[in-house]
Amino acid sequence: RRIMICAAEDVGNADPQALVVAVNAAQAAERIGIPEANIILSQAVTYVATAPKSNAACMAVQKAMEAVRNERTMPVPVHLQDKHYKGAEKLGHGAGYQYAHDYPKHYVKQQYLPDELKEERFYVPTENGYEKKIKAHLKHLREREE
Repeated sequence: RRIMICAAEDVGNADPQALVVAVNAAQAAERIGIPEANIILSQAVTYVATAPKSNAACMAVQKAMEAVRNERTMPVPVHLQDKHYKGAEKLGHGAGYQYAHDYPKHYVKQQYLPDELKEERFYVPTENGYEKKIKAHLKHLREREE
């Protein structure tokens, strides 16, 4: 259990495979049993311990939960509201929605957060491990918006 938590909380997206290794090790250890499970757990512990670290995903969910806890309930942007019921069209629900998969690289600039939070960044990737690629990808997407 602790190996899985460490993989998610401390390693995070710096090495997304750490969680895969930890979960599979837990499952394998459960199936194999002691004493051989010690070998499996050792492999998982050493993988997670030596993986690059980032708690950015953990911090993102904490920041988002804090925003939900401390902010008043805000409306979902109208273009994201459900348009599949009678009367939705009159309210403008779904009007102007852009389906990301219809655009190059499956991305389109579109507001997803309520107006009061539209500039908020919950997930801020680090320069560690795979997260460096995520950060570069997000930067590239933002530059396309300008």
